[in-house]
Amino acid sequence: MPTAALNPYAPFLEGREPTSVLDATIGRLRLLAAKIGPARITAPPAPGKWSPRDILCHLADCEIAFGFRLRQTLAENNHTVQPFDQEKWAAPYASFDADQALATFAAIRRWNLVLIEGSLPAHAGKTVTHPERGAMTFSTLVETMAGHDLNHLAQLERIAAA
Repeated sequence: MPTAALNPYAPFLEGREPTSVLDATIGRLRLLAAKIGPARITAPPAPGKWSPRDILCHLADCEIAFGFRLRQTLAENNHTVQPFDQEKWAAPYASFDADQALATFAAIRRWNLVLIEGSLPAHAGKTVTHPERGAMTFSTLVETMAGHDLNHLAQLERIAAA
């Protein structure tokens, strides 16, 4: 069961199976990006908020980071992952293309899913430490990824509906 202290995105899961969420995200992102459309993809929903393009770029960056964390967790004993400042990583997003961000996310997500599906349940309890959240497991990382997806999908759904 997801633990909110270790995974701040756990409440977004609401009992859903994390790998099913991860698998469905690519399709949902494509549908939402199409619904938002090119005219609104770079427009933030409010001052100081990320645009849909920025969210897609963030998801692509996070998929790289999560993939690295997953691999380090499996390869090393009691590894400590490196957190990152998402605002600093977002600095160049205005010069990035939303379609390229989505394609990058989709390719890396498919590759990460191969790893996840081949590693669960055998390595679900493999430990890793997050400096801000403490001891976690491979399974908690997967749950965090899924909850993170759902958080940003909800943001994009609100933008698409506006």
